[in-house]
Amino acid sequence: MAHRVPADLYYTEEHEWLRVEGGEGVVGITDYAQDQLGDVVFVELPEVGAEFGRNEAFGVVESVKTVSDVYMPVSGRVIAVNEELADHPERVNEDPYGAGWLVRIEILNPEEIEELLDASAYRERTS
Repeated sequence: MAHRVPADLYYTEEHEWLRVEGGEGVVGITDYAQDQLGDVVFVELPEVGAEFGRNEAFGVVESVKTVSDVYMPVSGRVIAVNEELADHPERVNEDPYGAGWLVRIEILNPEEIEELLDASAYRERTS
């Protein structure tokens, strides 16, 4: 089954995505990642204001099969977390690029975006 890989996002080798909106970014896990995890039952997210370096673990996604760290695609300061996931962790499975987003960040080092994968490069890695 082909996984959805939106063309307007950036991707990491660890299956996170980044949507850039001005100087901010929205981060989540990819369709491929949620499929590999299985049914998500719990999501642990950081506090607003926390800062993370690129590739630093910022949260945990727990599924019926496994517990997996989630990594920051670029250095950032958390400006919002998806509070909905506390009561509805299944949104990560149902809509990983929409309602299942994890955190919104202030991007601290915009040049790091260039080191991420584009949709075609990510698609090659997951096919």
